[in-house]
Amino acid sequence: MLPLALALLVAPGTARDTVLPPDTLHLHVGSAAVNGRVYAPHLARVRVQVGDSASAPTAEWTNELTLGDSAGRPVMRWITRGTQFAPNGNQVTWELRQTYDAVTLAPYAYQSRSSLGGYSRLTFDGPRIRGVRKLPADSVERAVDLTLDRAGFIASASDLVPLAAGLEPGRVMTAPMWSPGMTATETRIFTVLGQEPTLVEGKRWDAWKVEERRQADGRLLATWYLVTGSPYMVYGEVVLPDGRIQRITEVEVATP
Repeated sequence: MLPLALALLVAPGTARDTVLPPDTLHLHVGSAAVNGRVYAPHLARVRVQVGDSASAPTAEWTNELTLGDSAGRPVMRWITRGTQFAPNGNQVTWELRQTYDAVTLAPYAYQSRSSLGGYSRLTFDGPRIRGVRKLPADSVERAVDLTLDRAGFIASASDLVPLAAGLEPGRVMTAPMWSPGMTATETRIFTVLGQEPTLVEGKRWDAWKVEERRQADGRLLATWYLVTGSPYMVYGEVVLPDGRIQRITEVEVATP
């Protein structure tokens, strides 16, 4: 799962018709086909490199998942704490707290803060999003009161959706995604290509390879390598706007 600081930032492409198989699974927030109960509490460490796999890490963070209850609803709470490393040696730290429905993955709350001074505090009620947001360059916070065309899953956690919907060779699914800064959802296409042996920081996995594309133009956004136990996403390749590849590895660490 990507934090706010490293969420996919890609300009919308030119819309075109995308041909999908007739048995495509069309997901929505609240869909009975999504079962977030596949995710158990865990703590994982993520490391990011850009370009060659031997390059120095550009960011590192931890993802911690706990399960709980909110007004009778089962919820999952994610806490992400990370550091981004600039080429000049400067570091930016951040914390991201997210609350989702533990079954449907519907977002309920999203709170972020950065050492640069930016922050967001958002709550979700279906397609309506309310709260405040302040970018590092802003002198004051801004109110957020946005009603989307439809409820969306959080784009920076897009890799959670395919596993929750079930993985099998050849499966194709679509899902609406949203992230702060967007005024409408964006449909993503997930295609399960099969299982591949994947070596991640010295450990071998038989991981499910899943491509994520934007439906509007078919552009490849990311390729995820997923497993059915912690840490769930073991490797990812995100295509940056300039064409470079952001390589992401994730390993489970012991809970303090």
